[in-house]
Amino acid sequence: MMVKKKLSETEDNMEQNKAETSENKDNRDNTAEDKENQQEQTQEGNTEKNDPENEAAETKLSDKKIPDEDLFEEKLAEMQDRYLRLSAEFDNYRKRTLKEKMDISKYAGEDILKNILPFMDDFERASKHMETTTDATAMKQGIDIIYNKLSDFMKQNGVKEIESLNCSFDVDLHDAVAKIQVNEDDKKGKIVEVLSKGYFLKDKVLRHSQVVVGE
Repeated sequence: MMVKKKLSETEDNMEQNKAETSENKDNRDNTAEDKENQQEQTQEGNTEKNDPENEAAETKLSDKKIPDEDLFEEKLAEMQDRYLRLSAEFDNYRKRTLKEKMDISKYAGEDILKNILPFMDDFERASKHMETTTDATAMKQGIDIIYNKLSDFMKQNGVKEIESLNCSFDVDLHDAVAKIQVNEDDKKGKIVEVLSKGYFLKDKVLRHSQVVVGE
C-alpha cells in the first residue's frame, strides 16, 4: 500500500510539473509575441513620425533643383551669346587683316614710285629742251644733275652700288658674261670691265653686276 501511495504521489508531481512547464512555455511565447508587437508598433510610429520630415526634405530638394536648372540654362545662354560674338569679331578681324595684306602687296611700292615721279618730270623737261638747244655742254650738265639727284635718292632708300671694276670675281656678287685674255698677271681672275652695274638693297643683293673677267 505504501508503494502504491508513493507511486501515485510521484505521478501527480510529474503531471503538475508538466502543467507548470507548459504554462511557463505559454507565458514565454506570449512575452515574445508582446515584444514583437511592441517593436512593430515602435517602427510604425517612427515611420509615421519620419514621413513628414522626408516629405519636407524631398520638397526642399525639388525646390532647390528648379533654380539650379534655371541658373544653368541662363549660364549656357550667356556662353552661347559670348561665343557667337567672339566668332563674329574674329571673322571680321580675319577679313580686315586679309584686305590689309592684299593692299600692302598691291601698293607696296606706292611711296617709292611717288618719290620717283619728280625725276620723270626732270627727264621730260630735259627732253623738251633738247629739241630746241644746240648747247651740248649745257645739256650734259642738266643730265648730270638729274642723275646725281636720282643717285642720292637711291642711297636714301638703302640702295648702293656694288664695287666691281678691278675687284676679284665673286660669284655671290657678280655674273661673268665673258672672259678675255690679259697680259698683266695682276688682272687675271679679276674684273676688267663692267657691262651692267650691280646694287645692294641694304645687305641684300638687289642685282648682280654683269662683268668681264680677265684670265
